[in-house]
Amino acid sequence: MNHKTCYNPLFNSEDMQEITQHFAVCHVDAPGQQDGAASFPVGYMYPSMDQLAEMLPGVLHQFGLKSVIGMGTGAGAYILTRFALDNPEMVEGLVLINVNPCAEGWMDWAASKISGWTQALPDMVVSHLFGKEEMQNNVEVVHTYRQHIVNDLNPGNLHLFINAYNSRRDLEIERPMPGAHTVTLQCPALLVVGDSSPAVDAVVECNSKLDPTKTTLLKMADCGGLPQISQPAKLAEAFKYFVQGMGYMPSASMTRLMRSRTASGSSVTSLEGARSRSHTSEGARSRSHTSEGARLDITPNSGATGNNAGPKSMEVSC
Repeated sequence: MNHKTCYNPLFNSEDMQEITQHFAVCHVDAPGQQDGAASFPVGYMYPSMDQLAEMLPGVLHQFGLKSVIGMGTGAGAYILTRFALDNPEMVEGLVLINVNPCAEGWMDWAASKISGWTQALPDMVVSHLFGKEEMQNNVEVVHTYRQHIVNDLNPGNLHLFINAYNSRRDLEIERPMPGAHTVTLQCPALLVVGDSSPAVDAVVECNSKLDPTKTTLLKMADCGGLPQISQPAKLAEAFKYFVQGMGYMPSASMTRLMRSRTASGSSVTSLEGARSRSHTSEGARSRSHTSEGARLDITPNSGATGNNAGPKSMEVSC
């Protein structure tokens, strides 16, 4: 999958553009996953998830990025987590959607093999992204994804990428304990999952293995496998509180969603911990935001057109 599969509705939304105008945005695609990619030669050995994570420092150095706030979905979230574990000095924070920190178990491996035999590739990918209830109730979105996979992605390359993800290693992270040496994320992390997503159990398990003082679990109500598609405004709001908790955008105005809730007399309680952290001046800050993984290209990149003073945006295929 590529960055156009599941991030365009989020990054093109008005709420998110209020945030990204403060950052440079760099989208990174895994090898061969960009739209219209040529097929790899016969016998090509696709990089493992660990090797994909090892490519990221070179990408950041190429663009002069010293540190990033990363956002990834599924395999992209796994890759960014591995990258942060190996290069903690380069990662200020992570937004991980549908992250699974565990290696694929024998039952999962057998199920994926059977699915590969009995299902066409687009159907297999769609069933991984969406829950059964969502596939029945959100037919239009599911159909759009299926058509995108069929028409825009290289099926051979996508199959190699899926095999690499299914062969991932366990991240071997553990919740920090006093006096014990543990491997865990050093940066703040926002874990995001829809309440009807197939990834709920994996994300909850990941949350149990991270430092509770630096980690927030956001389970979005009435939301399926891709919250950045079904509820981009709510996710943008959560992301804003997350970066504000890190000291960025302390004087930024409320989002349209927040303003509408205030006007209706409602209160927003998500990410209270992030909002209560101390904020520092953003005057000299020029950090970058990196997204790894996927988004659906339903509309053109609005940040690159018109006279809007939008974010500087880069798209990179490794």
